[in-house]
Amino acid sequence: MNILVLGSGGREHTFTYKIAQSNLCDKLFVAPGNAGTATIATNIPIGVTDFFAIKELVVKENIEMVVVGPEDPLVQGISDFFAGDPDLKEVVVIGPSKEGAQLEGSKEYAKEFLFRHNIPTAAYQSFTAETVEQGKQFLETLSAPYVLKADGLAAGKGVLILKDLEEAKNELENMLTNKKFGAASEKVVIEEFLEGIELSVFVLTDGKSYVTLPTAKDYKRIGEGDIGLNTGGMGAISPVPFADEIFMTKIEEQIIKPTVNGLSKENIDYKGFIFIGLIKVGNDPKVIEYNVRMGDPETEAVLPRVKTDLVSLFQHVGNQTLDQAKLEIDNRSATTVMTVSGGYPEAYEKGKEITGINSISDSIVFHAGTKLEGDKVVTNGGRVIAVTSFDSDFREALKKSYQNIEKLHFDKMYYRKDLGFDL
Repeated sequence: MNILVLGSGGREHTFTYKIAQSNLCDKLFVAPGNAGTATIATNIPIGVTDFFAIKELVVKENIEMVVVGPEDPLVQGISDFFAGDPDLKEVVVIGPSKEGAQLEGSKEYAKEFLFRHNIPTAAYQSFTAETVEQGKQFLETLSAPYVLKADGLAAGKGVLILKDLEEAKNELENMLTNKKFGAASEKVVIEEFLEGIELSVFVLTDGKSYVTLPTAKDYKRIGEGDIGLNTGGMGAISPVPFADEIFMTKIEEQIIKPTVNGLSKENIDYKGFIFIGLIKVGNDPKVIEYNVRMGDPETEAVLPRVKTDLVSLFQHVGNQTLDQAKLEIDNRSATTVMTVSGGYPEAYEKGKEITGINSISDSIVFHAGTKLEGDKVVTNGGRVIAVTSFDSDFREALKKSYQNIEKLHFDKMYYRKDLGFDL
């Protein structure tokens, strides 16, 4: 079959890399793609939310499956667009309906869903510009640190964790009345702070049954020791060493099953990935957030560990026969280290030539923010290239990633050298 992957980052390069290995895939397209996807698929310069241009491509190239990488097209309803179009309704779309995508599109929606289905999470209240004073009063009832979350999509940067009450009140006002995160912060969720260690669990569901993919831990802050500004992610480790069998059973019983059953009970059409951001508080898991797609850079550590043909898994999702699928996982650890442009996550320059990619061995290179200029690969984003390595232990795998990153060069390249410091 002919397959289209939507997106241009490291996550989408990883999907492309796995799909290209499948005998079930004839022609593979990526829109818009990057310099990495260009080596194994056909890049098409179409935006991920240009649904009509996507339709034209799907019809013209007889594409039978669309794998949606980022959240934007899902929240804007690409699955519904396909389902409602007679020319497209037979195409398998890996990604939930617009309603299902609200689990990521609205923090308040997600919180209400969690409470409805008795899934463990932090206490919360939400506020708008009209209720900013009540929000400040609610902050006074909590103890530090204070968690403020923009309700809408803010590209992974709409969460503030503040130690000072006055600063929290000022930032609440900044988000609601000064629109710090634009439309995303027209509503703000204030949450109690949960103390513990975080991890991510990834589930693929057909709306009735599910398979649980490997766990991962990502590192969001730009600075070593987890300090500084939030980024889209500086690296990831899979599996998470502390997520033992007992803890995973709790996650399955208390979180995964009630989530999938809740979607089914509420008749929410959901065929795709659920990314559950969790925190281990004592010995118990609690949900911090849902995302409705795979994470980035976690995908670059998680998917390479999946030995099962990814396209066959996606076919099971489309046919709602995922309960018949056999998931085979590589038992080794995988680690991903992300190189970023100087200045990221604030202002950075693009168009810097990248050298040394072809000298990397015993690791997998995933392009994130790159493009081709003639025969040169140049930077085209804040996060540029991810290097993923395998070994029996995550520390050994990290060593390989770091050794290989030293072969990469572009102007003002930066990466964190302390991944796994908290494990």
